[in-house]
Amino acid sequence: MINTFLRGSFRTQFLLGFATCVALLAYAIYLQLHGGLEPCNLCIFQRLAFAGLGLVFLLGGLHAPRGAGRRGYGVLAGLAALVGIGIAARHVWIQMFPSPTASCGVPLSFMRETMSTTDVIRKVLTATGNCGDIDWTFLGLSMPWWSLVWFVLLGLWALYAAFRRA
Repeated sequence: MINTFLRGSFRTQFLLGFATCVALLAYAIYLQLHGGLEPCNLCIFQRLAFAGLGLVFLLGGLHAPRGAGRRGYGVLAGLAALVGIGIAARHVWIQMFPSPTASCGVPLSFMRETMSTTDVIRKVLTATGNCGDIDWTFLGLSMPWWSLVWFVLLGLWALYAAFRRA
């Protein structure tokens, strides 16, 4: 079965990458709305990175170019994954080495209730709340760790799809 995915067309592989990003974002939103997990600002930035990566996957899958166009989409997806890797790695570092001063902002729900949309966006981009809390784990890894793993896997997947020989 894995061999089938590895031999699939560029379009299939990129659309599968898009579907994976959508599933990861949907699960994060599900945990927020139904699991009671409030995301910190680094979590929001990771979601934005997954959305950007998913958008590149979707555009590449729908366009399905040949030759250099595929490599272009692969590079764009790789760059989006690198941004996500950087954000997730920072979040993991904060969780591994907690500090009383390591923070990333007040809860987003509070900001939405008390600020205008532009002020919320500005505050999220310059936030200073605590990101060191670990509220969720699976197989011993926190959510930022899983984000880091998925960004690496999706980045490699995009590069494989874009640069593999037919």
